[in-house]
Amino acid sequence: MRLRPLLGKPLAAYHAGIFILVAVTGIIISQLTEAYIILASILVVEYIILLVIMLHVNEKYIRPIWKSSRLVDELLEGNYRARIHHESGGSIGELNNKLNVLARNLSEFRMQEQMQEEQLSTVIDNTQSGLVLIDGKGYIHLVNRKFLSMFGGTPQDYRSYLYYDVLENETIHQTVQYTFLYEKNITDSFTQTIDFEKKYIDIIGAPIFDERNMLKGAVLLLYDITHLKKLEVMRKDFVANVSHELKTPITSITGFTETLLNGAMDDKETLNNFLMIIYDESSRLSNLIEDLLTLSRLEKDEFKLTRTTINFNRLINEVLPIIQQRAEQKGISLTTDVTKDITMHADGKRIKQILINLLTNAISYTPENGDVNLSITDEEENVHITVTDNGIGIDQEAIPRIFERFYRVDKARSRDTGGTGLGLAIVKHIVEVHDGKISVDSKLGEGSVFHVLLPKYDKTSP
Repeated sequence: MRLRPLLGKPLAAYHAGIFILVAVTGIIISQLTEAYIILASILVVEYIILLVIMLHVNEKYIRPIWKSSRLVDELLEGNYRARIHHESGGSIGELNNKLNVLARNLSEFRMQEQMQEEQLSTVIDNTQSGLVLIDGKGYIHLVNRKFLSMFGGTPQDYRSYLYYDVLENETIHQTVQYTFLYEKNITDSFTQTIDFEKKYIDIIGAPIFDERNMLKGAVLLLYDITHLKKLEVMRKDFVANVSHELKTPITSITGFTETLLNGAMDDKETLNNFLMIIYDESSRLSNLIEDLLTLSRLEKDEFKLTRTTINFNRLINEVLPIIQQRAEQKGISLTTDVTKDITMHADGKRIKQILINLLTNAISYTPENGDVNLSITDEEENVHITVTDNGIGIDQEAIPRIFERFYRVDKARSRDTGGTGLGLAIVKHIVEVHDGKISVDSKLGEGSVFHVLLPKYDKTSP
């Protein structure tokens, strides 16, 4: 029972009683004769004295208690900023002081509680796992931002709804049911199409118990493991591709060697042809292993570039003799357009490898009598390298994959190009360790343009 009604009514009755008492006294005095005026005056004085005493009691005891009652009501309603501003002594003053201390403590406790709620909400919303909180009756109480990015919608589309009414995935239904049934963690996985892309999702259902160890709900955690799945597929593809790429030259070397040992070496012309094939396959095998080692070194965390000031005109003069011979063998016109005196702070050996790999790739996939152009321009803070060809071009669907290891645009001609299938993967890694960017513009049957932007100076250096 609240204290305000109990104290408020007697206080009102007290004031009304005094008013009635004074009024009645005045009426009585007006009716008395002079003999009784002295006695009436004495009574009036007594009444006044009594009134003063009662006012004093009201101000010192009843009014403070009434204010204390009001403060308690405010605290019960959640207004922790309410205070008693009334000077009182004795036990009532001590009670008022303690009530004020209690109000301050409740206010501080509420502020701390709000801060903790905000911190917890921030953590839940920014976690990289989807989270759903379900009560014991199956109603959803909370979903976080990651969950909404995975399944769409707004929090209002899920909160206060039964989970099976708003979550259509059967695996989620089964996980919730098993979590409630067995009262232990349940793990499962499923696929979900999000923005036209297939996503792999792991789900964990964990029961929630109260202080009496009674089940009161469950929490679902959903992890997007698409990236891990892709890495797993890439790893398997890499192992398969490396095995295939290594097996091909080794098989050729073994086969031709056996043929020679079985008597073919007696024919000088056959011997020379077979030895040339063995030499070519050995070189190809050596180049493949060297490229694999290069990629491995580039991917190591402790890999560091050997940066020096390099001049592109001098670098081109070193690269062209290597590339020109390959271009002439196919009748390809190789031209260069390099701005004079372009310098940058970079690893000269790696930049040279970028140029060789891009030009070699362009020549390999350009038909005879085609054109390949190398352009290097100065763009303020960056150096822009462009390699253009009018070769077979790249299908738009294949462009995102051309920097993958062993990916070949034209698989039918993959053996004729003489490459290892790792050239563009190496280029991409070298560009990335230089904090640069690489992109491709291409149309099938019309040719390709590779763009490389490299910062002139190391952004990480002080």
